[in-house]
Amino acid sequence: MSDRILDQLVDAIERRQTAALLTVTAADGDYAPCLGRRCLLWPDAEREPAGDLGLGALAHNVLADAREALEVREHRLLSYSRPEGTVAVFVEVQAQPPHLIIAGAGHIAAPLAAIAHTCDFQVTVLDDRPQYARPERFPHARVIAGPFREELRALRGQGPGLGENDYIVLVTRGHQHDIDCLLEVLDDPLAYIGMIGSRRRVHAVFELLEREQGIPAAKFDRVHAPIGLDIGARTPAEIAVCIMAEIINVQRGGPAESLSEQIRRARQARRERAANRP
Repeated sequence: MSDRILDQLVDAIERRQTAALLTVTAADGDYAPCLGRRCLLWPDAEREPAGDLGLGALAHNVLADAREALEVREHRLLSYSRPEGTVAVFVEVQAQPPHLIIAGAGHIAAPLAAIAHTCDFQVTVLDDRPQYARPERFPHARVIAGPFREELRALRGQGPGLGENDYIVLVTRGHQHDIDCLLEVLDDPLAYIGMIGSRRRVHAVFELLEREQGIPAAKFDRVHAPIGLDIGARTPAEIAVCIMAEIINVQRGGPAESLSEQIRRARQARRERAANRP
């Protein structure tokens, strides 16, 4: 592997960016000189690959097929047969683990962090109370003690920022802290935003923020609140299971209906009625 490809691959891993390493694993005929050649491919189609497989006109097909594998984050072995010869290209997807940010280090956070770690998530826990935000309580997570909004801004400024690989759960000690965190991240392109609270309280909070801060009602449709799937959870550990189940449901595009769907449908119906009034 060339130094250029290796350097860019290491940089992508450090920045938690997804990439695919393509390697010609078999080739004969006119393609025989390409055996062992590699290139690095990015999800962004506008970004030029690093390296060249040397496959000529066939390269367009290979890169298009490899990008499909990259989109679904699956390794694939691509095979081609042409009059010029046959080629096999292995697509090794370097997918970064999903990142779960738990705002609030209370009784739900500990089992949630443990379950998320078991599900291969990178986990960050933050709380403004140092006595709760202690590494020994969360042995498999990065633990941050500091003001919620300031620490969320700091996370945004690190590496790729807060984006489509990040999931955030708001389970602080008080609803006002949850709201502050929500306002901080509402415009970030996160994969998931979940906030704890009853249907009545969540509805009241959204209405208040729309009225007093002028936030468009549709922005709250992406917030999973009340958080989790309805499995009748009662204990902190059971609630953590229902939260993680919803996160996986979102991540995998599963069919389960979230607790938040009922309030989301009601809010959307109310907006439609308001728009149709004469």
